[in-house]
Amino acid sequence: MSSHSKPSAIRPAASATHRLLILIAVALLARVATFGNPVVHVDEEFYFFTGHSMWQGAWPFVDVWDRKPIGLFLLYALPAAFGFPAGIWAYQAMALASVVATGWLIARMADRLGWGAGATAAGIAYILWLDVLGGQGGQAPVFYNLPMIGAAWLILESDARGSRMLGLGAMALVGVVLQIKYSAVFEGMVFGLWLLGAEWRRSRSPLALIPYGMALIVIALAPTLAAAGLYAAIGQWDAFFYANFLSIFHRNPDPLPELAGNLGQMALILSPIVTLAVLGLKRTWREDSERTFLAVWLGAAIIGVLLFRPWFDHYGLPILLPACTAAAAMLGREEWRRRHSPALLLTVALAGQIVLLSLRHERGEGFQFAALSQAVGKGPGCLYVYSGSTMLYVATRRCTLSRYIVPAHLSRAREAGATGVDQDAEIARILAQRPGVVVMRPPYNGERSAAHARVLTAMEDGYRLTAKLPMGNEMIRVYKSTR
Repeated sequence: MSSHSKPSAIRPAASATHRLLILIAVALLARVATFGNPVVHVDEEFYFFTGHSMWQGAWPFVDVWDRKPIGLFLLYALPAAFGFPAGIWAYQAMALASVVATGWLIARMADRLGWGAGATAAGIAYILWLDVLGGQGGQAPVFYNLPMIGAAWLILESDARGSRMLGLGAMALVGVVLQIKYSAVFEGMVFGLWLLGAEWRRSRSPLALIPYGMALIVIALAPTLAAAGLYAAIGQWDAFFYANFLSIFHRNPDPLPELAGNLGQMALILSPIVTLAVLGLKRTWREDSERTFLAVWLGAAIIGVLLFRPWFDHYGLPILLPACTAAAAMLGREEWRRRHSPALLLTVALAGQIVLLSLRHERGEGFQFAALSQAVGKGPGCLYVYSGSTMLYVATRRCTLSRYIVPAHLSRAREAGATGVDQDAEIARILAQRPGVVVMRPPYNGERSAAHARVLTAMEDGYRLTAKLPMGNEMIRVYKSTR
């Protein structure tokens, strides 16, 4: 072995380690403001509550109602096993690890496609854009983006090696994604069609294509079919099917101005990275199946987001995978590397921290939640969070009186007729059980005023206001039963 062979052999590994350390450092700095905060986002509070309830024997869709797949709740059950507050740190650590791994795979894919000079910057861009697009905590795409880019990588490997097994592996990962969020179905379909197209180009045989196509479909649907079979086996097929597949079609649309505003905000935040992606693909285009796949994936991700409304900011997170990968072509250009790329990333980093501080001011933080939890207390009597933080159920260990834990499912106009229960009748049933503590936030946009008034009226009979505490920019009222 020559004296030069050892350094050249270890240089790629050293480079990979250096990149990984950079991504870890960026992710820690980008997300540290959220660590330990139990009220980062209402969705994550509910996911954690459901995961925690599963350890007490509760079944999603039966004992705790929602329309998210059971895979998401199983994911949250892992950190929830540590209880409160350790489980908060655990799920945020899981999210951090997922973010770093996803950013690393984005960089690896950019390397593969010939954009190595901008690969690390692409991974950094993904991490930073999460903060400005609602992905600063443990939203579902923060977790499922990792298996999704893993599926994309296996598709490229399948094409390169002509391997059906790798294609099946890709669709197995898509199946995992579908059990975290069903809205990824459009991207999954496009991935499957791409694999079928590649198989047709290789074999030109319908006899080979049909069984392969069937296998791709079956393996992608296998986790969902397994979940359905489990609920059928315990006699809860109807509850599973309605929550997972029918209820979404019964939900009322938000007002058009609200929808347009949400979509406009998402488009504004995504426009710089998507523009860079399009420019990067255009300026480096060549007849290459891998770059063609990336372009198709980018289009599918955008269409997939547009198909599923309402358009909250974090719904756009899947677009970041192909967009950041393709943006590496521009971020690594000579004229960009020295000035524009660092300036862009620093700007997004600063914007992300401003967003986090703003959201903390709006939604609240740990010490405010601790004060509210203490005001609710751990004494006898069940808790009814009519509106407010569902994490209170976990922190106070008080019992619940309904399977409809998400306050919006009973109080929001959008959910009227979409949850399998009459909203007013369920609220009346809960109040008739005389909860020991009732928590209410001020009226909010989209809330049914009649529901809010009904609960306030009930508080005049045998309840007294024991606390009025700040949670972010709102004052939360705590009522306790006097009987």
